[in-house]
Amino acid sequence: MVKRLPALFIAHGSPMNIALENEYTEALKKLGHSIETPKAILVISAHWRTNGAGINISDTPKQIYDFYGFPDELYNIKYEVTGSRKYALEALEEVKDLGVLATESWGLDHGAWGILKHIYPKADIPVFQLSLNALEDENYHYKLGKKLSELRDKGFLIIGSGNIVHSFRYMDYDMDAEPQDFAVKFEEYIKDALLNDDHKKLINYKDSGELALKSVPTDEHYVPLLYIAGLKQKNEKITFIYEGIQNASMSMTSFMIS
Repeated sequence: MVKRLPALFIAHGSPMNIALENEYTEALKKLGHSIETPKAILVISAHWRTNGAGINISDTPKQIYDFYGFPDELYNIKYEVTGSRKYALEALEEVKDLGVLATESWGLDHGAWGILKHIYPKADIPVFQLSLNALEDENYHYKLGKKLSELRDKGFLIIGSGNIVHSFRYMDYDMDAEPQDFAVKFEEYIKDALLNDDHKKLINYKDSGELALKSVPTDEHYVPLLYIAGLKQKNEKITFIYEGIQNASMSMTSFMIS
């Protein structure tokens, strides 16, 4: 019998983290050594948002450099990994009743390959992505996450890639800048909900008022967290892989459900 694999929420923040060595990237490298090798990886990234949900079924997903104005070295980094039509279609069976369709219109964006470069640097595990349905609300995303739960018992590692706090308006170009007060408070608000299994609080994060308005001005970086929360079983716990805020308003806090 295949052992249930953990589910991960990994913050990605600035693309500069792809090339840097810091406490955050070191935590990701250690993570890759600490969990059982999956047969395939499903990533739900903030950077693939569509009108309707889709799963990329290509065996040869292109590497997408969907960031602009960064040093040339970032655009020369290769993460040459295969996809898997077979495993993507297996995942699709779990969620097709929620309107998820097969597609080959995407590849792997930096929300996927940018973190996997640190977790699985050998690029020897098939990877495919599920898009965020821009037409649906928080309850839909949470429900869709729940529908994916059986994949964890079949050798799939599911990763949500985004940020609890992601606010360009209050960003500082210094990665080590003092965190904004609202960012610290909202991150603690969400961490408390995670640790207490208060999933209604996670879904209804806007109830935190101004904290949410400043921390989540647009929801694409927050929503991947709801998929991972939906995967949590009653007997499982939350383990924080890394905790911290970069650039004053980018939460890098990442966690594992196991």
